[in-house]
Amino acid sequence: MTITKQDELDALRDIGRIVAKTMHTMAKALEPGMTTGELDEIGRVLLEREGAESAPQTTYDFPGATCISVNEEIAHGIPGDRRIAAGDLVNIDVSAAKNGYYADTGATFRVGIVRPSLDRLCRDGRRAMQIGIAQVGSNKPLAGIGRAIGRFASDRGYTLIRNLASHGVGRSLHEYPEEIATWPTRGETRRITRGLVLTVEPFLSRGGLWAAEGADGWTLYSDPRAPVVQYEHTVVATDRGALVVTLPG
Repeated sequence: MTITKQDELDALRDIGRIVAKTMHTMAKALEPGMTTGELDEIGRVLLEREGAESAPQTTYDFPGATCISVNEEIAHGIPGDRRIAAGDLVNIDVSAAKNGYYADTGATFRVGIVRPSLDRLCRDGRRAMQIGIAQVGSNKPLAGIGRAIGRFASDRGYTLIRNLASHGVGRSLHEYPEEIATWPTRGETRRITRGLVLTVEPFLSRGGLWAAEGADGWTLYSDPRAPVVQYEHTVVATDRGALVVTLPG
């Protein structure tokens, strides 16, 4: 969507705060021995308490309130009986709607101490997202997001998953522009308009190139198999740059 009025921005900020608070509360509860289903229940209760609805459930009939992906799972992991262990990487992706407005956020969290290479991947994954966000602003090239993230990844010897893109959001979970590459592309000539609402969510990897669907029809895995992290904010393009709305407040 494109923000044109203050009340639209206020409503977007409200649902942005809710999804951010939910994700960070879930992350604080992360501990070895708990199941992904138990972690998801924390998210479900928080969304309900705030008067919000899980976007994956209402939009796609996803079998969970949030997406929780552990280690080899890189996105759309189904919450269930899997037990979280020390040293795991856990991606929590929360998207929800309230009063007709949608916001989407996600991050990869370390459970206890992880290998130094994975710790570095997490730090660089967050930095890749921040570099992409810095390319958002009125009349800036949409392709600038992928170019900047791509340079950062290449300089540090990383790869990017190239079939999981950023997207427009606001009045629905996925809307125009429906695919925003977070890797370098050719032929992308669109520009970012003032007020455009979009996500910035690179999937940074140590060798992965594609996301492949698993047997359950939901969970995605890296192809070739490699560690992957994802960090995501919902932002609004302004004349002064990107306004991040998915902050816990």
